[in-house]
Amino acid sequence: MRHLNKLRLMEFLIVGLLMGTIEDLIAISFATDATLDLRVVFVAFFVALPFAFISEIIVDHPLFWQKILRKG
Repeated sequence: MRHLNKLRLMEFLIVGLLMGTIEDLIAISFATDATLDLRVVFVAFFVALPFAFISEIIVDHPLFWQKILRKG
């Protein structure tokens, strides 16, 4: 695996999944009176997973905006 791919994977895991899960847990704790147990953490993780994939792997790809904003 190339070095750049390893960095993108680490960014996906740390920034996308970890920060997305923490963000969801904060929102759950402020919006509801639910206790933050392991089941709630798993739900927050699986909710964060597709959004992390879309933002970190697809949109942050170096050629994404070149392909989307192609002229002509």
